[in-house]
Amino acid sequence: MSRRKIVAGNWKMNLDLTEAAEWLAEVESRLRNPACDVMLFPSFILLADLMDMYEGDVLLFGAQNCSHLESGALTGEVSAMQLASVGVDSVIIGHSERREYFGETNPIVLQKIQQAIKHELMPVFCCGEPLAVRNEGKQKEFVKLQLEESIFQLPAVALSEIIVAYEPVWAIGTGLNATPEQAQEMHAFIRSLIAAKYSDDAATQLPILYGGSCNPTNAKSLFACPDVDGGLIGGASLKVNDFLSIIDAAR
Repeated sequence: MSRRKIVAGNWKMNLDLTEAAEWLAEVESRLRNPACDVMLFPSFILLADLMDMYEGDVLLFGAQNCSHLESGALTGEVSAMQLASVGVDSVIIGHSERREYFGETNPIVLQKIQQAIKHELMPVFCCGEPLAVRNEGKQKEFVKLQLEESIFQLPAVALSEIIVAYEPVWAIGTGLNATPEQAQEMHAFIRSLIAAKYSDDAATQLPILYGGSCNPTNAKSLFACPDVDGGLIGGASLKVNDFLSIIDAAR
């Protein structure tokens, strides 16, 4: 089976409404018939406005996070139910920055994934190792545990609703990036774990994106790897020319 490539832009905590509207207008005017699916993850506060402004049919909109609970006295949190109510398609869950700065554990990540699936949002599940783990040569054990304590707790039917993003933490926002060989090795390993846990068919269908300083210079070589199905793009997604170049690299 040939998996369609996906390029997803994660804006993180960047751009105000004026800047975001200008970005969207330029992308909408220039992006025609991409050879990949294109997803955009703005800040919560921008989502509804941008979705209202957008008149095209190419971009899929997602949120950068959701609560692990349905509702309640949780000041500052946003639930999967609320996101679904405004028409959001997807949500990033378990990003390394959420794990590192906000203490999100694998069990919390699992609860978030379950909330997303319950409300028909597609989770983009992030996994990946920090530099110290990579230097010890224990990156596979680290990522395997992340999978075992989160998505491996789901029934097989739920797997068709998930995108996985491998993000070597040491390459996020550092200008460093995994080589195509390193990316392919880990993506193939993740796919082998899915096959062993579920089925070869489930593993074949699962999209696995690379996240970690993917840019117009390295995107084509990364996307050419047989188990790399596109990218979760951070800083480069803020610049229209760079983002469009990465989308072109997915052809």
